[in-house]
Amino acid sequence: MKKIVKSIFIIVLLFSKQLPAQEIISIGKSEVLSKISEKNLSLKISKEEFNAAKADYKQTNAVFLPNITASHTGISTTNPLMAFGSKLNQGILTQNDFNPALLNNPEQTQNFATIIKVEQPLINLDGFYERKAAKSKMDAMSLQSKRTEDYLTFEVEKAYMQLQLAYKGEQVLKKALKTANENQKLAENSFKQGLLQRADVLNVEVRVTEIKNQLQTAKSNVQNASNYLSFLMNDDGFVTYKPKDSLTISNVNIDNKTISENRSDIKAMQLSTIAYEAMNKADKMAFLPRLNAFGSYELYDNTMFQGNASGYLIGAQLSWDIFQGSKRFGKAQKSKAELEKSKLAYNQYVSQSNLELNKVKRQLVDAKNKLELTELAVQQSEESLRIRKNRFKEGLEKTSDLLQAETQFAQKQLEYYQTVFEYNFTQTYIQFLTKE
Repeated sequence: MKKIVKSIFIIVLLFSKQLPAQEIISIGKSEVLSKISEKNLSLKISKEEFNAAKADYKQTNAVFLPNITASHTGISTTNPLMAFGSKLNQGILTQNDFNPALLNNPEQTQNFATIIKVEQPLINLDGFYERKAAKSKMDAMSLQSKRTEDYLTFEVEKAYMQLQLAYKGEQVLKKALKTANENQKLAENSFKQGLLQRADVLNVEVRVTEIKNQLQTAKSNVQNASNYLSFLMNDDGFVTYKPKDSLTISNVNIDNKTISENRSDIKAMQLSTIAYEAMNKADKMAFLPRLNAFGSYELYDNTMFQGNASGYLIGAQLSWDIFQGSKRFGKAQKSKAELEKSKLAYNQYVSQSNLELNKVKRQLVDAKNKLELTELAVQQSEESLRIRKNRFKEGLEKTSDLLQAETQFAQKQLEYYQTVFEYNFTQTYIQFLTKE
C-alpha cells in the first residue's frame, strides 16, 4: 500500500511540473507604452487605414498623368474590307489588288499590329476636385491615427491604474485576513477560558472565510488587469504583471482646460467636411465638358512581331455628356446632403465633447471631496478597530462589534483606494479630452 501511495505521489509531482507556471513580471508604465507603440493591433489597423487612404490619393494622379497602353494583335481574315485595310496598313497594296474580283473575294490575309496608345487628360475639372477630396480624406485619416495613439496612451494609463488598484485591494485583504486570523485565535482562547460561546467563535470563522473569498476575487482582479495589459501590448502567454510603482494620489494642473478645435479627431472631422465639399463640387463640375489629348504609334506586318509599315495618330477630344437621365442630378443632390450631414455631425461632436468635459470636471470635484472623506473614514475606522480589539482582549467587547469594526476598516481602505483611482483617472480623462 505504501508503494502505491508513493507511486501516485511521484506521478502527481511530475504532472504538476509540466503545468505552465504562473509567471510574475514587474513592469512600468513606460515599458507598456513602448510595447504598445510597436505591437498594438488597433494602432496597426489605424496605420493601414491611413495607407489605404494614401493609396486612394495616389490614384488621383491620373488627373495629370497620361494613360499608356501597348498591344500586339494578330488576325487572319477573308473579309473584303478587313483584308484591303490590312494590306493598306502594311503598305503592300499593288495594282492587282484593285481588281474587283479580288476586292470582293480576297484571299486569306494575315495582319499583325503593334499599337502604343497615349491618352493625356488636359482639362477635367471634376477630377481636380475629386483629388482634393482624396487629399483631405488622407489627412483626416492621419489625424485619426494620431488620435488612436492618444486614446491608447489614455487606455494604458487607465489599465495600469487598474492593475495598481487590484494589487492594493489584494494587499488590504491580506492584512485583513491576517487580522482576522489573529482575532480567531483570540476568540478560540476566550472560548477555552469560558469567556465566549461557540457561536461567537463560529462568527469569527465565517469572517475569515469571507475574507478568503474576497482575497481570491482580488487575485482574479489582478489577473484580469494583467490580461488586459497583455491584450493592449499584443503579448501572449500565461503572465501576471506587477506594477513597479504603487497607486498614489496624482495632482495635474487642469485649470482652464477646454476642448480645442485643434484636437486631432475634431480636426479630422473638419477635413472630412472639406472632403465632402470637394466631392459636391466635383459632382457639379461633371456637368462641364472634358478636354483630353490622345495619340498612337502603330506598326503593321503580315509576320508576327515585325513592323515593316508604321504610322501615327495625334488628336484632341472635347467631350460633353449633355444628359445622363437624372443620374448626375441625383448624385449632386446626394453629395450635397452628405456635406450638410457632415457639418451637423461636426457641430454635434464638438457639443458632445464639451458636455463630456463639463461632466468630468464635476466628477473630479466630487472625487476630490470623496477622497478627503474616505481618508478620514480610514483613520477613524482604524482607531475604532484598535479600541475594540483591546477591549475584546479584556473581555469587554462583543464579538459581533469586533467583527463589524474589522469589516468596516477593510471596506474603508478599499473605498479609499477606489477613490484614489477615480480621482487619478478623472484627471487623466480630462487631459485626454483637452489634448491638442
